[in-house]
Amino acid sequence: MKKTLNDLTKEDWNTLFPIELVDHNPEWINIFKKEKEQILQKVGNETILRVEHFGSSSIPSIKSKPYIDLMIEIPKEKLFDDKLIAQFSELGYSHFVVPEREDIEAYSTFGKGYNLDGTKEQIFHIHMCPKDNVMWKQIDFRDYLNANEKRAKEYENLKRDLALKYKNDRGAYVLGKTEFVKETLKLIVE
Repeated sequence: MKKTLNDLTKEDWNTLFPIELVDHNPEWINIFKKEKEQILQKVGNETILRVEHFGSSSIPSIKSKPYIDLMIEIPKEKLFDDKLIAQFSELGYSHFVVPEREDIEAYSTFGKGYNLDGTKEQIFHIHMCPKDNVMWKQIDFRDYLNANEKRAKEYENLKRDLALKYKNDRGAYVLGKTEFVKETLKLIVE
């Protein structure tokens, strides 16, 4: 048995934690608020500048993976800070680095709720980066879908198709949504 989530291979993740969409749970907002409060109490407002609930669980009109995604803004100098990472570890989070790619600067992610035997508790994903990171456009995406139910349903249909096709391929599932997200962000600026 592997010792930590960081030891899992891509294949391990895909096998242990397949893609599953469920109906929206109105309790997700309260679960987010409780987790946000725990984080702020542990880390403090000097380091945590903003915390947003995003991802499909923040869009009440569509199905979602039952995960709570949090976007956390921090000062640029705190990116990859060992003390900060340790504080999240004390809250039960595992830290991962998202490497720099074509239009995204490297940033920290954290996960909690995954067990090495494949069982899950409430899963939380944190994306933590300064406000100038392109990941913050996910908040615009969330707001647009919450204001445009037709576009939100199109997104849900795409997610359902991808979940059927890529149930055991998390990477392909995420990549399959990329073009839709880009198109939606273009609609926002038009």
